[in-house]
Amino acid sequence: MASAALLLLLLYSSSPFCHVAAAEEKRRTYIVHMAKSRMPATFTDHGHWYHASLRSVSDSAEILYSYDTVSHGFSTRLTPAEAATLESREGVLSVLPEVRYELHTTRTPMFLGLDESHGLFPQADTGSDVVVGLLDTGVWPERKSFDDTEFGPVPAGWKGACEEAKDFKATSCNRKLIGARFFSKSYEATVGPINGTTESRSPRDDEGHGTHTATTAAGSAVTDASLFGFANGTARGMATRARVAAYKVCWAAGCFSSDILAAMDRAVDDGCHVLSLSLGGEMTEYYEDSIAIGAFNAMEKGLLISCSAGNGGPIASSVTNVAPWIITVGAGTIDRDFPAYVVLGNGKNYTGVSLYSGKLLPKSPLPFVYAGNASNATDGNLCIPGTLIPEKVAGKIVLCDRGINWRVQKGYVVREAGGAGMVLANADTYGEEVVADAHLLPATAVGQKAGDAIRAYLRSNKNPKATIVFGGTKIGVRPSPVVAAFSSRGPNLVTSEILKPDLIAPGVNILAGWTGAAGPTGLSGDSRRVVFNIISGTSMSCPHVSGIAALLKAAHPDWSPAAVRSALMTTAYSAYPGGDSGLFDVATGKAATPFDYGAGHVDPPRAVDPGLIYDLTTEDYIDFLCALKYTSRHIATVAKRTNYTCDGTKTYAVSGLNYPSFAVVFQRASGAGGRVATVKHTRTVTNVGDPGTYKSTVTTAVAGGAVKVVVEPAELSFTKKGERRSYTVSLSSPSLPSVSSGFGRLEWSDGKHVVASPIAFSWT
Repeated sequence: MASAALLLLLLYSSSPFCHVAAAEEKRRTYIVHMAKSRMPATFTDHGHWYHASLRSVSDSAEILYSYDTVSHGFSTRLTPAEAATLESREGVLSVLPEVRYELHTTRTPMFLGLDESHGLFPQADTGSDVVVGLLDTGVWPERKSFDDTEFGPVPAGWKGACEEAKDFKATSCNRKLIGARFFSKSYEATVGPINGTTESRSPRDDEGHGTHTATTAAGSAVTDASLFGFANGTARGMATRARVAAYKVCWAAGCFSSDILAAMDRAVDDGCHVLSLSLGGEMTEYYEDSIAIGAFNAMEKGLLISCSAGNGGPIASSVTNVAPWIITVGAGTIDRDFPAYVVLGNGKNYTGVSLYSGKLLPKSPLPFVYAGNASNATDGNLCIPGTLIPEKVAGKIVLCDRGINWRVQKGYVVREAGGAGMVLANADTYGEEVVADAHLLPATAVGQKAGDAIRAYLRSNKNPKATIVFGGTKIGVRPSPVVAAFSSRGPNLVTSEILKPDLIAPGVNILAGWTGAAGPTGLSGDSRRVVFNIISGTSMSCPHVSGIAALLKAAHPDWSPAAVRSALMTTAYSAYPGGDSGLFDVATGKAATPFDYGAGHVDPPRAVDPGLIYDLTTEDYIDFLCALKYTSRHIATVAKRTNYTCDGTKTYAVSGLNYPSFAVVFQRASGAGGRVATVKHTRTVTNVGDPGTYKSTVTTAVAGGAVKVVVEPAELSFTKKGERRSYTVSLSSPSLPSVSSGFGRLEWSDGKHVVASPIAFSWT
């Protein structure tokens, strides 16, 4: 992708119009947030005011998008000097530079218990009125996953459209896929016109990611689904009766914030109920984050926003999309695998994974070579294009080290150099995490331990040989789920007192619909075409939660977005069902923590009847912004509250946000000789079940027992549904432990429900 961008730049700068490029490169796209209520009386239309404001700093700049729902303002291209001047104009709240976001790349209904809980969720009427909007790479509408058989008319309140283009007709939509739009103005202003021969300037999905996420969230049931015979069965989304609306915001060079904000603006106006965004960027303050800004105002209008946590794990504090009004979803495995075994010439064999389907290797071993010894390049061990020497790999199985370039690209490089097969071996960065891929040649991926053993064999044997044996699909893999190594982790660097991610969901080796324009690997040299594909990432876990949220919205239409998130979090499990051991982390092979999985793994059948919920209003979130000491302009940018001033007589605390989890940061008390102060969190729960009494239980796991937790009152009684009760958790650390963090769990139970909240402790 980077090389293509460089080629574009070289071609452009060498053209006769390079002087135009020189002038244009000084400009970049900005999102201009305006205080709508401050429009001068001389204007009767906000659009005219926006144009006049822009003309005051530039005679040539044009408005790309105007925003009026999830934000007030517009996007345009300016020089830095023009942007600075515009920001000083009356009524302008902020001028934010464009940000490029990246995508975070069927057995799961059974794994999640949805096949046994149909009676808990509405499958008709109200269920089919819920609309899930996917902001992604578009959609391939011809897939059976968008079959609208037995669907009634499109909901009466739907205002969306199926945008026509050369390769996308209005008739591409139906009663299941009820909307499809594309947003490319900022992308094209930054990168250049879309090349229609390689990319569809329409809602059509050329990449596959958007079709995969849409069908995961709300695809109709399709029998006999598989990828080359792997994972054969019935593929269905989480909310099969929900409607789907696709908003294409991601293109070959990424997803741009002003396009994303425009799509969110439109999706709210169209009538979506849930928005699913499997994309993200770097962590930043909420008033600088377009997704956080758009999500806040969509939330205020009743929409639930689900976002992927990112694929930066197992690095600590890599989690993205951390605004507390967003559901942030990490990734775990399911109980299905695709084993492929490396059999060495010495008789030893090691288990890996693969989705290869094609001509098999001979049973007798073939010559085996380490890529680093078959290349003159310093990074030849990574099987980067152009690094392998054909004479040294022809007819052999090649061991490539994982890292930098795509896993499937490594296999393509081996094949093009004449290799017969590939073993892709992890180093310590990836540990035991292995991801199945639809390789273009016989190949398998193995974890670090197996990789180290195989490398040792290659070093010690003068005539190394190997073969690869493929084992098909295996069900019932244990333990499962485990936290995926790639899943981004906390702590939350933006607001350390908010635990993120919120929870995890299936995100490894997920089968769902695919584009007809690209092969399963996404490589240009992959001419295969498939109806379904198996891929991994928090991009896959996010739409699982989006679809489950749609089920909850249908079952409880009066629940707020915060109530839905609470139900998902407080019913999630952090220990394996039927046992006492906590969830594992595949990166370490040890116990995972709330920094890895948040509240735990999503559990839909329990979420529909959570017992108690932690609810939040827009005003609660604004108090949270005040606790962060945001200025009036910052709050106006996020929440569109012009001239809002935090109450100087009120004590604001981030710990006061009624969140379903606890992140406690202990500060050394001044002059206390190493002691730390007590931290108090107050929470309010609402009864959504039968009358009853809930008793509290707290467990902690901190070295040396360095934390004391007191819950007051220890019991909460409810006489009716809708009743609210508050409690306070006092957390103290009399002495500093030998570790920087520790964890615990607070549970409320009435004998039927368990309402659980994770607790994360850290010391600074």
